[in-house]
Amino acid sequence: MRVGTPKEIKNHEYRVGLTPESVRELVANGHETLVEQGAGLGISATDDEYREAGAEIVGTAEEIFERCDMVVKVKEPQAVERAMLREGQILFTYLHLAPDPEQTADLVKSGATCIAYETVTDDNGGLPLLKPMSQVAGRMSIQAGATALEKAHGGRGILLGGVPGVSPAKVAVIGGGVVGLNAAQMAVGLGADVTILDRNPEVLEELGNYFEARAKTRFSNQANLAECVTQADLVIGAVLIPGASAPKLVTREMLSTMNPGSVLADVAIDQGGCFETSKATTHAEPTYVVDEIVHYCVANMPGAVCRTSTYALNNVTLPHALNIANKGWKEACRSNPHLAEGLNVWNGHVTYEAVARDLGYAHMPIADALK
Repeated sequence: MRVGTPKEIKNHEYRVGLTPESVRELVANGHETLVEQGAGLGISATDDEYREAGAEIVGTAEEIFERCDMVVKVKEPQAVERAMLREGQILFTYLHLAPDPEQTADLVKSGATCIAYETVTDDNGGLPLLKPMSQVAGRMSIQAGATALEKAHGGRGILLGGVPGVSPAKVAVIGGGVVGLNAAQMAVGLGADVTILDRNPEVLEELGNYFEARAKTRFSNQANLAECVTQADLVIGAVLIPGASAPKLVTREMLSTMNPGSVLADVAIDQGGCFETSKATTHAEPTYVVDEIVHYCVANMPGAVCRTSTYALNNVTLPHALNIANKGWKEACRSNPHLAEGLNVWNGHVTYEAVARDLGYAHMPIADALK
């Protein structure tokens, strides 16, 4: 199979779909691999390194999309990239379709086979291709939130961990999954006063055992959520419903109960965000203010630490990319039902139920696409 990776073009996105090491593995398995010129420079991977790994360096993304059977990316294809997709071509990348009707419509129209990293599952019901980026984003949310709390960035002027004799910042983490755990780890490590909210009693028990007295846990009902948000200096939105739009848990009305200069960091923004006032931002302009509350809603947070993120991502995506290249997408999905869960769009049909439901498409079961 001919596999290609273009340079990412989303604002301040420096990650790349394939590292030179991943290219070497694909080539060793007999696959022709194309890489757009300069695609790896954001992670300090030169074109010469890709050539040494066996890749052909091409001058434009157009050539990648025109010549390749499978395109491996990081972020969802932008409009100009979606226009280059063709029927039968395989797209393997993050998609986050539920809050993005325009992208979904373009992918349906293209006739391409679109497999989303974020809905591939594992034996434990986890999302292994989303997990490393969730780990990165969870940790980054505390760094970003701590910066946003500084007065020069519009915040209250609070040091997250405080100092002797001065109380630390109060941090509320909504959601106790991978993002929430990693955010809480960072916040606790910096000395913040941390509360984690979740609706799953088993998750709360695990978090309680893990953090012991270093962080508090609360059951996430409306009363507890409202109380924690009101008291918090920094709120981390870490809620995920796989493949579906995130629920709007923090309403605009709740902002009026917070101290001016407090910060909301929405890590669920790729799925539409879990704050009513959230809108996607970029690393160029990461924050905005609503009702005196600072919002940090960067939709590609891990792109800022691109080298760490790219290698962490390739560790988990490469085995699936090899499987698809070796067997073809249909046989790869038949032989691995967890990979099949990643199929979101095929041949003009929406095959992921949550996306079809949220955006009003007829749902084609994945099993029917694999027949």
